[in-house]
Amino acid sequence: MEHKNKAVVLGANYYIGLSVIRCLGSEGVKVAAVDYSKKGTYGFYSKYCSEILIGPHYKEKPQEFLQFLIDYAKKQEHPPVLFPCADPYVEFVDEHLDVLKQYYLIHDIEQGLYTKLMNKGTLRDLAIEHGVRVPETVSVDEENFIEKVEEQIKYPCLVKPVDSHTFVSIFRRKLFKVYNREELLSCVQKAKEANTEVIIQRIIKGFDDCMHTFDAYLNKDSKVTHWVTCQKMRQYPINYGASVYTKQKYVPELYDIGAKFLEGVKFKGFAEIEFKKDEETGNFYLIEVNVRTTNLNNLLYKVGINMPYIAYRDLTGNPLPNDAVTWDTNRAFWYAYEDILAIKEYIRTKQLTLSQVIASFFRPKAYAIWDIKDPKPFFVFLNSKISRVFDKIFKRG
Repeated sequence: MEHKNKAVVLGANYYIGLSVIRCLGSEGVKVAAVDYSKKGTYGFYSKYCSEILIGPHYKEKPQEFLQFLIDYAKKQEHPPVLFPCADPYVEFVDEHLDVLKQYYLIHDIEQGLYTKLMNKGTLRDLAIEHGVRVPETVSVDEENFIEKVEEQIKYPCLVKPVDSHTFVSIFRRKLFKVYNREELLSCVQKAKEANTEVIIQRIIKGFDDCMHTFDAYLNKDSKVTHWVTCQKMRQYPINYGASVYTKQKYVPELYDIGAKFLEGVKFKGFAEIEFKKDEETGNFYLIEVNVRTTNLNNLLYKVGINMPYIAYRDLTGNPLPNDAVTWDTNRAFWYAYEDILAIKEYIRTKQLTLSQVIASFFRPKAYAIWDIKDPKPFFVFLNSKISRVFDKIFKRG
């Protein structure tokens, strides 16, 4: 099938962008990958990448970056399809949605909805409005918030950012876990000094394998057409990090909750909802929503649901038939580089045994970076890590 519209992938320096490039390129779509630097941008080396574009930094020079995207689109015979592959790119697209829609094929979504779903505070309000459970939450702006935390939430509890990307860029972690009033006040003060807004949430009981995802695509009518459910097995950093080893696991209840919520807020395109199952009650709690392609994209592809291509076909007016994975495939996503670090910590803290870890590996994999049909990005990634190690050694010397 001939594809006249190019795909423009924003962000090629991480394996999420790489997986989008592969999912589209393997279907014959011409892919232009965009980043602000070639350094460490291993997605550029994929054989499925048709064009490399170095543009202004989206945060340092936002107006120049916007004009860069407009100028590129104007040169094309057909409007390109835009794929932001990291939260900052999503925020940029959301801010300039009205302008970008004139030049790119993007979902005709309410401007600001992406940001509302990414923001932990407004997400909580939307979840409650649509009848979805969320962990008990207290805002630090509430009167007597300390007393409310101690009465309603109890210790230990979580200090979580409203804007995750900004928080992680400052503190290099997704949240703070606090065990008493002194630690709570200290962490809230750190956040204030960094000018980052935080909320306090109850910890939902359960190990990391109580974390589940509902990955879905919603068409132009805000109806779920494709979906998969998954179960995390390991994260990094452990307990409150990103997926490093996650298996596809069919959980129909997640469709019942997730589809109703996403359709209710009139979402369009791909989204991933993270849930945690309370090990005592069995109830699922909404933890966060990702409104762009996630770590698990290659796993979804390997089990038969090519989310980027589904979006491409929908936006170019030739949608694919509805589909879902309603059985257990036993396949797992694996980001070996960070999983090795995670395993060390799980064993050190006695949350997992070595035998449990070894047993988990006996299943087919969907690798984060490695692909035997497209090996070059892996070797570029590996070379960058080896070079970094040598740099540290020689600097110490």
